[in-house]
Amino acid sequence: MTNIKRFITAMAAMGILTSASLQAAAADGLEINHLGVNNTLVRVEGGDQFLMLPVQENIDDARINVLVDGKIAETIYVRLAKSKTDFMVPYDLSPYKGKEVILDIVTPQGRSSVREAKEDACWKGMELVDPFVMPDTEKKYRPLFHHAPLYGWMNDPNGMFYKDGVWHLYYQYNPYGSKWQNMTWGHSTSTDLINWEHQPEAIRPDGLGSIFSGSSVIDHEGTAGFGKDAVVALYTSAGTSQMQSLAHSLDGGRTFVKYPGNPVITLESEARDPNMFWNDVTKEWNLVLAHALDHEMLFFTSPDLKTWTLQSAFGKGEGSQDGVWECPDLFKLPVDGTGEEKWVLICNINPGGPFGGSAVQYFVGDWDGKTFKADTDAEGKVPTKWLDYGKDNYALVSWSDAPDGRRTAIGWMSNWQYAADVPTMQFRSANTLPREIGLFKGPDGQIYASSAPSPELTAMRGRLALSKGSVKAGKNPVSFALPSENSGICEILLDIDGGSKEDVTLTLSNKAGNKVDMVYDAGKHTMSFDRRESGIVDFSENFPVVTVSPTFESNGRISLRIFIDRASIEVFGNGGEFVMTNLVFPTEPYSTLSVSSLGGKAKISNLKIYSLKQS
Repeated sequence: MTNIKRFITAMAAMGILTSASLQAAAADGLEINHLGVNNTLVRVEGGDQFLMLPVQENIDDARINVLVDGKIAETIYVRLAKSKTDFMVPYDLSPYKGKEVILDIVTPQGRSSVREAKEDACWKGMELVDPFVMPDTEKKYRPLFHHAPLYGWMNDPNGMFYKDGVWHLYYQYNPYGSKWQNMTWGHSTSTDLINWEHQPEAIRPDGLGSIFSGSSVIDHEGTAGFGKDAVVALYTSAGTSQMQSLAHSLDGGRTFVKYPGNPVITLESEARDPNMFWNDVTKEWNLVLAHALDHEMLFFTSPDLKTWTLQSAFGKGEGSQDGVWECPDLFKLPVDGTGEEKWVLICNINPGGPFGGSAVQYFVGDWDGKTFKADTDAEGKVPTKWLDYGKDNYALVSWSDAPDGRRTAIGWMSNWQYAADVPTMQFRSANTLPREIGLFKGPDGQIYASSAPSPELTAMRGRLALSKGSVKAGKNPVSFALPSENSGICEILLDIDGGSKEDVTLTLSNKAGNKVDMVYDAGKHTMSFDRRESGIVDFSENFPVVTVSPTFESNGRISLRIFIDRASIEVFGNGGEFVMTNLVFPTEPYSTLSVSSLGGKAKISNLKIYSLKQS
């Protein structure tokens, strides 16, 4: 028995504490002491175990101060269960091994009905476990081949780099619930961009605030003073204000040490999501920082990743000016079929996307190491360009140091309009498939960005379930069965010849009446994606929509590559020259692909359907 427990037990024996105010769970190593209407202390000894916290999603956060040696080690916010437990989340006690840990918990109270904390369901559900194994309660919509957290909330990918054959993916993460809170850098690794291994959290909140998005680089020459090939991360510390902070890793990005001189960049207005890279021409570090509310990007230079000088700004009055600008990226690429090279400035915005909510905007232009100048159209204006014409690709950024000069990127596969309301609960959100960014010239002479599936993804192909050389698309739909294995998860490839400006409709459907219609309009050179009857759509009025993409062709022919996972469909056209990424939540897996054309003159060729698996 600990000294604290002896004291409390003695106080209770003298009547100073009533049995109602003391709930001791000595059998499982917990002591739970209710101190008043909404304040509770939970005592536990730190060690190689996890304290499981019951969560009820539809209530407000409880504030938990974690006290060690009388000092606040950290503060977390958890929707501790009041009337029911939706799922459990683990709190890791190993950092405090051998010490007594006190969780000072303040639970929320409503104005209309004050209740005593001791009545809440969470106290009976708390338990210590070792080892920790999270049961998967949401297999219906958990993706097979997209990265997703084991549990908790995820939004922006950030800080990604490639080193020694390993792709490091960090992401905005709430380890203690499936809604936005407690922003931390989660971490996963992969050697093939398909199979992901979950790693311990990399960078956790501190006295400067939560850990928002940022970037990581390999400091090959040791310019920052941390040693050659150190991994250096720059991220936004989000407390009362937003500041930029530095951390470094000497173990390949698994653990980070925060720079004692943080923050390294401070401004008088809101700015976030620093994205940095080494400029081999000017021999210095370049940085793009989102001046979020001013709808512009700020550009800095540095010799050592610690001292940054503001050089210029770009964006006011250009492109889409709605919402906030955030999550930038800047890189140079060759233009396919030419000897030209151009710079691409990624500018994620929310809201203001072409179909509502969040989306990936970009600019093509020139960068001299200090200023960015965007290309203009025939009228001398900077055109608004979108990287994805679906609803569910946001915060897309690329890996630094990707091999073979590749520009490999990944996005958050959701939309801020409904991300917290989608019909999953134990985990929320997945990433898009990894993509290779390129540049091409469209029929109008403008340079556009393409986004093609990364080459590693062909390794997911399993059985060739269907192969058809040619199919005539008539008024009566021609139907094909999708693979039955892995809940209908598959890849579809086909070419469409729209003939004399035909409309061609591809329909994915199931026996429950759920369907997705994808229509290629050869006359208008567009493709649409209708998910209004795709399955569960009533969780948000912003979800059941039709999205439309230009196809950037002039000959009435397109090639499609379509990836279907349990809760998403990604359509890549003409090698990624147009893309639509959309979530779907069918009540049962899609089982049929149907093809039709009202004019009856369109042709489908090279139709192949592969079942997909994790390699």
